[in-house]
Amino acid sequence: MNIGEIAGHTGLPAKTIRYYEDIGLIRPQRTTNGYRVFSQTDAHKLTFLGRARALGFSIEACRKLLALYEDKDRASSDVKDLARGHLQEIEDKIRQLEDMRATLSNLVESCAGDDRPDCPILMNLAHPARGTPERERRAATFPALRSSLPTASPHWPPGTATAPAAA
Repeated sequence: MNIGEIAGHTGLPAKTIRYYEDIGLIRPQRTTNGYRVFSQTDAHKLTFLGRARALGFSIEACRKLLALYEDKDRASSDVKDLARGHLQEIEDKIRQLEDMRATLSNLVESCAGDDRPDCPILMNLAHPARGTPERERRAATFPALRSSLPTASPHWPPGTATAPAAA
């Protein structure tokens, strides 16, 4: 198969296939005039890589998974450990996104959204809680976000006098 055929077969763009070759994930044969010739094994590897990438595995994790796949003496625990680590990363990201959603939702609800210049969203962005790590700050801020927002000030935005005090 040539690169166009393998791209159609695997659903991967030709540019991605070339990249995977450049970084050594696949090694198609070359004709005497330099054209790539992909085998069924290459197609299978590319499909494998496409699925792993769709599940969010990094290139390096894909490299490890592919090596484990090709190693018939592998221990399935090695594969499971790699997948478990990636699952933990996904769960951490989901928690971060849920925290972001909760904060932004509370900020949107606290903003009148009218013609006045006072905006709790801008005040919170300009004056986040200080002195605590980000995770602790989010954990402390989210449940009581409304009470922790700076109060409206006629001197908003900053530079018009003194900005509102940080919560």
